[in-house]
Amino acid sequence: MRALTRQDYKTLLLAALGGALEFYDFIIFVFFAVVIGQLFFPPDMPDWLRQVQTFGIFAAGYLARPLGGIVMAHFGDLLGRKRMFMLSILLMALPTLAIGLLPTYASIGIWAPLLLLALRVLQGAAIGGEVPGAWVFVSEHVPPRHVGFACGTLTAGLTGGILLGSLVAMAIHTHYTDAEVLAEGWRVPFILGGVFGLFAVWLRQWLHETPVFKELQAKQALANELPLRRVVREHRPAVALTMLMTWLLSAAIVVMILMTPTLIQKLYAIPAAIALQASSIATVFLSIGCITFGAAADRFGAGRVLMLGCAMLGISSALFYQQVAIAPEHINALYALCGFCVGVIGVVPSVAVKAFPAEVRFSGLSFSYNVAYAIFGGLTPVLVSLLLPLDKLAPAHYVEALSVLGVAIGLYVWRKAMP
Repeated sequence: MRALTRQDYKTLLLAALGGALEFYDFIIFVFFAVVIGQLFFPPDMPDWLRQVQTFGIFAAGYLARPLGGIVMAHFGDLLGRKRMFMLSILLMALPTLAIGLLPTYASIGIWAPLLLLALRVLQGAAIGGEVPGAWVFVSEHVPPRHVGFACGTLTAGLTGGILLGSLVAMAIHTHYTDAEVLAEGWRVPFILGGVFGLFAVWLRQWLHETPVFKELQAKQALANELPLRRVVREHRPAVALTMLMTWLLSAAIVVMILMTPTLIQKLYAIPAAIALQASSIATVFLSIGCITFGAAADRFGAGRVLMLGCAMLGISSALFYQQVAIAPEHINALYALCGFCVGVIGVVPSVAVKAFPAEVRFSGLSFSYNVAYAIFGGLTPVLVSLLLPLDKLAPAHYVEALSVLGVAIGLYVWRKAMP
């Protein structure tokens, strides 16, 4: 079985870089959730309700993912992976640019949050095709024994988009006063996002269609019916497994990486600049963790690595929320450890892509991943926000519970792989 070639590494690099730029477009919203809440809702609205509604609009992006993902996956299984890989990033860049140009509530009243919601839905449809399509794309370019490393590297690229968002947000808060951010400064990251997205479209023209899809075309072995129908009829265990793993992935990313910088500002009065700096450090370690856990899955088996990584995730998330309240000076080290442990999500796509046959792989993964993320990822911000008045450690407790589920999934995957 061949080793990774120079062309393989080039494909991984281009796919990961493009994914980072698109994921930046999708998540930059959350870093400005507090500012957006002030600008796009009535000024007399209670703070807690404004926060819930702002995160609700953020969640709408997740709820829109299944439609975009299913449609793009359908054509990806029938017409090719690369075409959809190009389309998804274009459909992300344009709404991101439009958000940066939107008038606020003070200018157009109720139309401001409604237009913001519509653009967020378009972003969700685009990312619904991007993430599963990217995993399928890289996994079909590399030898089977390197799928874990490939998917982990691509996931690291996606999380690199979070890092880019964190760095841009930190720069905005550093170079603008709070009043200037509220005035026009908040627009800068969204306009940049539109430019990043168009650059990523240009980058992807250098990618080639996957060898697996080319072989299916040559053998005329493409799905001869609606791919999703076959997935639902013949691959229900793979759908259930992928949905449960997606629940774990969404808990780790949405709570510990995307929501936590905003939450610790409100819960523990951590200044925005410090919270965003710690978030940037955590995301660097998250990217390292994705590659490390992905490569380890190739060597030691995905099931065993998933069990160990999820145990580490549960412990580190509890430690972070308990210690940052009493020792905020250790926030960087605590968040770095937690970020690395969140990297266990790098194992998830390698298990999921192998669960479906090539003819319906894109549709199977996209349907399972996006429906689950719409439910669990979309409702998580609202649920955690509602639980916070009752339990200040609600974010950690939620992640701990999903880590236990992850250990159980890892045990299942390990036993299933045993001869």
